[in-house]
Amino acid sequence: MQSKKIIITASLICTTIIWLACSSSANEADAAITGSDPAKQAEAEEGNLIPRGEYLLTVGGCNDCHTPKIFSPNGMSLDSSKLYSGHPAGSKLPSPDPKALVPGQWLQMAPDVTAFVGPWGISYAANLTPDSATGIGTWTADVFIKTLRTGKHLGMDNGRPILPPMPWPNLAKLKDEDLKAIYTYLMSLPPISNRVPGPVPPNELK
Repeated sequence: MQSKKIIITASLICTTIIWLACSSSANEADAAITGSDPAKQAEAEEGNLIPRGEYLLTVGGCNDCHTPKIFSPNGMSLDSSKLYSGHPAGSKLPSPDPKALVPGQWLQMAPDVTAFVGPWGISYAANLTPDSATGIGTWTADVFIKTLRTGKHLGMDNGRPILPPMPWPNLAKLKDEDLKAIYTYLMSLPPISNRVPGPVPPNELK
């Protein structure tokens, strides 16, 4: 019985030593890649966040509204050269249907699904590329996250509300790391200069 206890104890010790050795090797491998350089560590973290952010935006269908479309005989497709650049500046909307301004009625969409008319007026899909003048290039990750948590532009208490059909209440339920991944992916995109019109209140449509 005593010898059996010794064997079991020895096995546990060996297992622990092997586990610690493997962990140490993994840590050393990570350290070899990033070293103690904060810039390299940040780059490695960003490299992990970008594909995660792209995945979340793709399955969330965010391209459906925030990316301009190309029309062909085969239907409508995303314009991959203008990813997340929002409603095309200068694009004209059809005359709003008065019925769309009545609560309870279905909203009216622009042909390329980048602008919407409803009881709130007209809302346009924002430019989410990192262009500093017309996109979110000057936004920090904290501002981006707070905007989606509060439903207020720039996350400010007195900011204008983010209008339908933007599903910010759903996005607000994401974890901070997921929202940071989305932000990191968007900031990795080529900046596109496209000044999206501001929202139009319903009293200016009647």
